[in-house]
Amino acid sequence: MDLVWELLIILLKIVVVVLLFAFPIGSLMTLLGDRKQSSLIQNRIGPNRARLPGINHPLVGIPHFLADGLKMIFKEDIIPRQANRFWHTLAPAISLFPAIALWAVIPFSDHYCTGTATMVDYRDVCVDGAFYNLFSISNLEAGLLYVFAISAVSVYGAAIAGWASNSKFSLLGGLRSSAQMISYEVTMGLSLAGILIIYGTLNLNEMVVVQGQLLWDWLPMWGIVVQPLAFFLFLAAMMAETKRAPFDVPEGESEIVAGYFTEFSSMKFAVIQLSEYVATVFVGSLVSTVFLGGWQVPWLYGDGFYFGNTDEPSIPLPYWLVIVLRVGSFSIKTLFILWLQFMLRWTLPRFRYDQIMTLGWKILLPLSLANLVITAFVVLVLL
Repeated sequence: MDLVWELLIILLKIVVVVLLFAFPIGSLMTLLGDRKQSSLIQNRIGPNRARLPGINHPLVGIPHFLADGLKMIFKEDIIPRQANRFWHTLAPAISLFPAIALWAVIPFSDHYCTGTATMVDYRDVCVDGAFYNLFSISNLEAGLLYVFAISAVSVYGAAIAGWASNSKFSLLGGLRSSAQMISYEVTMGLSLAGILIIYGTLNLNEMVVVQGQLLWDWLPMWGIVVQPLAFFLFLAAMMAETKRAPFDVPEGESEIVAGYFTEFSSMKFAVIQLSEYVATVFVGSLVSTVFLGGWQVPWLYGDGFYFGNTDEPSIPLPYWLVIVLRVGSFSIKTLFILWLQFMLRWTLPRFRYDQIMTLGWKILLPLSLANLVITAFVVLVLL
């Protein structure tokens, strides 16, 4: 019976995280990021014509977003005559699976304390109870390795989609995607090596807990504080991994029509697009978790705010309010990184393919290696 309850709780967490957080935000990004934010940057009005029945108001363009979904459902699904029908049909699912599976290890808050939570040595301690993993689908000890493993699989979706379409434009897009993702995965891993040296854990929730420690008793030890260069390197590498502008040469509308998904229509096209936007949301959540303290609120612990070196909270708070503040902090940080990604998208011009390879291998890779060597030296000297 306990196993049944555990499975039900896991399914509930999957529904909440994927269907009520990742999918809705990823879908809304097609409106808020691609249309409204771009229109504001380009001094345009943006979508304002569509109306819901009985409501004579544009509602920030939401009717356009709903109309796009209906259009995708009812459009004809076209498969090119010489395409590989099996892989052409399966490719969107292969693209979507990693975008969903990655969310398994993202912690939205610290483990739930069934007793009384208090602070000891800048971390929560559960008195008269135990911690229960309520705010992440899975608390893997090697969570960061899991992220690298699953994100590496995402390249297969684009590569198979490009090959199975039997189109030169699609094949070029698939090849570009494969080369780009392989190139930037090296920088992505090396930029996090310094973080691993400092925090000493692959568990993402434990990594956030360590970021609650204070440097000089006042400065939160967030990743961006102890590894500022790694923050920018990792963000650039992750944007390249998700193929978002200015790294969107696998799509390359001005050169290869739409790249690897040129020959996809209807819900197949929608699924590929959704997987890209959900992956973009995941980038925001992962960067927030590793570099911005995740669910941490500065100086907030299980029973309230601690200012200065004290044993009692300066501002006591009920535990439920602490949880609300932590989940809200994580959500706000994720949305901020999303906003930053779209600001970069609509500010910077697209790189040429050779420029992307040059940036990855000749600039970001040497910087990530230098950052790793310097971090290892500093930690060795201080310890």
